[in-house]
Amino acid sequence: PQASSTWCCMTVSPVPSPPAATSSDEEDDSDASTKPIRSEKKKNPASLFQTGGDPPKEKKTKKKAPPKAAESEEETPETPQKNSNKKGKGKKSKKAKEERPPSPVIEVDNLEEFVLQPAPQGVTVKCRVTRDKKGMDRGLYPTYYLHLDNDKKVFLLAGRKRKKSKTSNYLISIDPTDLSRGGENFIGKLRSNLMGTKFTVFDNGANPDRANANWSNVRQELSAVVYETNVLGFKGPRKMTVIIPGMNADNERVPIRPRNDNDGLLMRWQNKNMDNVIELHNKAPVWNDETQSYVLNFHGRVTHASVKNFQIVHGSDPDYIVMQFGRVADDAFTMDYNYPLCAVQAFAIALSSFDGKLACE
Repeated sequence: PQASSTWCCMTVSPVPSPPAATSSDEEDDSDASTKPIRSEKKKNPASLFQTGGDPPKEKKTKKKAPPKAAESEEETPETPQKNSNKKGKGKKSKKAKEERPPSPVIEVDNLEEFVLQPAPQGVTVKCRVTRDKKGMDRGLYPTYYLHLDNDKKVFLLAGRKRKKSKTSNYLISIDPTDLSRGGENFIGKLRSNLMGTKFTVFDNGANPDRANANWSNVRQELSAVVYETNVLGFKGPRKMTVIIPGMNADNERVPIRPRNDNDGLLMRWQNKNMDNVIELHNKAPVWNDETQSYVLNFHGRVTHASVKNFQIVHGSDPDYIVMQFGRVADDAFTMDYNYPLCAVQAFAIALSSFDGKLACE
């Protein structure tokens, strides 16, 4: 049977139409094409994420003022990549003359506060993820580092998959050298189900079994990610659903503290109990006849095609990019996020895309 004509290589890789064959390599790095798609800004995207939940009972960190100035970042017009997909048609060399917007000045006074705080409204926090595979075990268990993508390259987070864990389990730390579960730099974790298709992101709070009397020390669920399984086995675009807590009237995250596994973000979403919960999706790529490929507009921030490239949006405003992630070199990726996400949420969502999900390929 012929594959469905809706099959496309995730985000920016060229694909024949209809596809005659697919690569078995998870990290398909063929031609990148990011033709601009015009987008109009809506008035106030923040309203999409308000769920009117109760204000947090615990003392929240004080909100930072929006950045006062912007430092200019070098303009990097996108470089066309050679088309290495033999089945695809050759791409005409047409550069997207799009300037990279200046990277805003982001003040990181207190790292622990900053990485858990929503991005300031109207400011895109631009970051870079690097993957380190060198050294013992790092082929199987690479370390991932997150830095601000500006002149100072400020370190934000590090993440690594835990060994001897039944399911994929990534620890996230605010210290690049201390990735231990018991260390004081542990800031959160990403845990998958047995199939490796559903992920939950926790902060560094206590397990519900070790709760104190008023439950205030129990860990919060910061996000969940669901990858749609591809039961027919065709390699196609990844379909992601991202579930996050909503925001209250003060633009603070509504705490979701499940008392058991049946009360978490995933179960609430599956049971369509969406009180104080927001559902997001990855943006569908658009077919480009000229390059014979499916493309997304990354505004010059992504230069290599990969199955891992994605943009996360709210269904009511697909032009407001909540988060985008994509390859710029073999082991380097850009990760940009906007309100209401914080660095830990965005980094954990990015980490989930590195996990080998055979059912989703």
